[in-house]
Amino acid sequence: MAVFLLGLGAACCLGFGFVLQQRAAARAPLADFLSFRLLLDLIHMPDWLLGVGLMVCGQVLGAIALGYGEISLVEPLTATNLLFAMALSRRLSGQPLGWNGWLGVGLLALGVTAFIVAGRPRGGGAEAGALRHWLVFGTVAGLALLLTLKARRLPRSGEAALLGLAAGLLYGLQDSLTRVCGQIVQDQGIGQLLVSWQPYAVGGLGLTGMLLVQSAFEMAPLRMSLPSLTAAQPIAGIVCGVGFLGDRLRFTAGALAWEAAGLAAIVVGVVLLGRHPAMPAGSAEREPVGATRLR
Repeated sequence: MAVFLLGLGAACCLGFGFVLQQRAAARAPLADFLSFRLLLDLIHMPDWLLGVGLMVCGQVLGAIALGYGEISLVEPLTATNLLFAMALSRRLSGQPLGWNGWLGVGLLALGVTAFIVAGRPRGGGAEAGALRHWLVFGTVAGLALLLTLKARRLPRSGEAALLGLAAGLLYGLQDSLTRVCGQIVQDQGIGQLLVSWQPYAVGGLGLTGMLLVQSAFEMAPLRMSLPSLTAAQPIAGIVCGVGFLGDRLRFTAGALAWEAAGLAAIVVGVVLLGRHPAMPAGSAEREPVGATRLR
């Protein structure tokens, strides 16, 4: 129950934080696209700082949840952040949910439930060796890099979608390494963590993911990037969990069918909610740095 509550709490903070960040990033100078100058400009926007604070709280709650549960369990729970993003967006926009919104809510909730009940994620499996570890890690990171390079050749909406997808893959990797960091502290103490590479990789992945997310938020409405971001993160996390962290899922024919159906329902629900008219459409004009729209 603690893992469920922590996962949902993380989802709530992430969802609210993403909405506030996008409302600010939509007003940032386009010249800062995919540049760390973008983050320096956004620091001066109060609503962005509030959004980042909520996102950090969500990541901390998610890290605590990973300390108690398997990544294959926590990731589907944090994917519900889109429900909370929708709730805040609907409040700010006054847009009714409508049948497609309710359908997205139902599919996302049922998909998470089906995956967890059918898969019964649990730990205890043997962790993979170094070769398999780096093969899975390198494949996911390489795919994120290819998506980022490909995004530069697309129109704004496609660019934002691919950047969100790349950021989701990096966040999934970050979550897997966060769990490894927790295991290092439990087994060997905080001193060993400071001389290990994993915590520094967590910071690097988080900073790179944030740059990709803010660039996606800057280029197009939230509905163009948040669905791919929200869908990619749990899939990457589950791949890493099963691939090299020793997570185990049920692999009977019936269980696999329900797990696949659950993941498909999650993706479809995420897309329906992410493209709902209530999601922020961005700002038509760029406002001076320091402006805020919390109202």
